[in-house]
Amino acid sequence: MTNSNFARFDLQAFLINAVTAQGFTLPTEIQERLIPAIRSGKDVIGQSQTGSGKTLAFLLPIVDVIDYEREEVQAVITAPTRELATQIFNELKKLLDHQEEQTIQAKLLVGGTDRSRMIDKLEKTQPHIVIGTPGRISDLIADQALTVQETPILVVDEADQMLDMGFLEDVDKVASRMAVDLQMLVFSATIPEKLQPFLRKYMNNPRHVHVKPEHAAAPKIEHRLIALRHRNKIGVTIEVAKIVNPYLAIIFTNTKEQADEVADAMLSQGLNVGRLHGGLQPRERKQVMKQVNDVKIQYLVATDLAARGIDIKGITHIINYNIPKDLDFYIHRVGRTARAGNEGLAVTIYEPHEQEAIEKLIKRGISFTFTDIKNDELITLDKQKFGGNKPKAKSPVTSGKAIARPKKVKPGYKKKARYLQEKQDKRERRINRRKNK
Repeated sequence: MTNSNFARFDLQAFLINAVTAQGFTLPTEIQERLIPAIRSGKDVIGQSQTGSGKTLAFLLPIVDVIDYEREEVQAVITAPTRELATQIFNELKKLLDHQEEQTIQAKLLVGGTDRSRMIDKLEKTQPHIVIGTPGRISDLIADQALTVQETPILVVDEADQMLDMGFLEDVDKVASRMAVDLQMLVFSATIPEKLQPFLRKYMNNPRHVHVKPEHAAAPKIEHRLIALRHRNKIGVTIEVAKIVNPYLAIIFTNTKEQADEVADAMLSQGLNVGRLHGGLQPRERKQVMKQVNDVKIQYLVATDLAARGIDIKGITHIINYNIPKDLDFYIHRVGRTARAGNEGLAVTIYEPHEQEAIEKLIKRGISFTFTDIKNDELITLDKQKFGGNKPKAKSPVTSGKAIARPKKVKPGYKKKARYLQEKQDKRERRINRRKNK
């Protein structure tokens, strides 16, 4: 990234004032590389992890080219979840609040809101910028409440998640109803092969910018592993949650059924818990997000719905009830903490069948510390190895502060750990012998 500031993009003065007011002085790499291309009307693919500044990378050039005198939709921005759409809308409002007069109008169109009232408002006036979920936007276009036939810009945020959640068909419906010379801006952490036909259908020689993170995860995250052994998984999770006593923690599960089980068990223990998953009604999800933002809950039990893109401030701890099937989501999950230079702790409870997944994360550069629970404390296990990764003796994080607690572990556990390691070493030697034949 060059040593420059936002003024060099020749954006309108109120936009420069808006980013300066938020404390941004230097553009991030993705902003530096994509803002000029978007302003010049090019199709772009922005590939980057959460926290790279991609939202401003498309909001700034879009707002800059809006002609407020034309009372018609000039940009449609789609996101896979209501929460992410709402977050983008709030970021947009921070920019628009710096207009001398409120001339550029934006509208949030998501499920869980009164549809008939939304249609009434759209019939009176069409906003310049629309942000929402693809299903709701597609429905409003079909109802002829939202007019996009001449709309020249479409943003597809978290495109791989759109694909995974089955929303790409709705995005396709929206795109097919928009201007023929459509400028499409696609942002995604990954570009899977199944996404390619959609991209080829609508994009014309796109500028593809892939910003690779300097680290697999934020450098100030401490990653700890706890072997479940023969213990009750929910019980261990609750023990960890109580020990770390976070300002705010997210407990990630792979399914909504698991999320409900864990949340119910934590509530029965008197913990201050909320839950967030796709099985909740829109009103419930909105209410939970408000509680989180108002710091009214200490623990949020969630599926990976909350791992991508959603910016929840103040998260000090992540607890992984299980390792996600898609290992990219481990990075997304732990990326919720240690933001803006702060420290964070990620504790993962693992079972034997998840060893291979952990080894893959180690190869990606994640440095794990092996840990267990003793006398209501997290203790570091000495001299244990796992897939060639030797843990460093780090201190546990409790209530946001590091407290050194050098402890010994039970001899029986060491013996078992040594046995598992020897078994793993034998397995690796067999594999190497086969390769060398």
